[in-house]
Amino acid sequence: MLKFNGKEYPCCTSLTMGVIGGKWKSVILFYLIENPLRYNELRKKMPTVTERTLSLQLKNLESDGLISRTVFTSKPPLKVEYSLTDFGRTLVPLIEGIAAWGDYVVKEHQLA
Repeated sequence: MLKFNGKEYPCCTSLTMGVIGGKWKSVILFYLIENPLRYNELRKKMPTVTERTLSLQLKNLESDGLISRTVFTSKPPLKVEYSLTDFGRTLVPLIEGIAAWGDYVVKEHQLA
């Protein structure tokens, strides 16, 4: 058994999918590769995600150390920005590989 952040996983693949799996985590990570984004910028890129789900996924990614949440309070309104941590950046090749595979499937394996 592998342990990460208080959870146990039967193998390394299960750990990886536990951390980045689900419908939205990998999407959030993909959009944060290029540059930090504010909450509303992420919402615009993912119009079908609910606010509650996005908030929960961001909290999970932050608690796993993959993204950081920076609050700017120098002047109103409050600005919150999300970015990949150094640990989160270790996933960039994996996320880019997942994205490339998705492009490949759309181009080469469309079912009629």
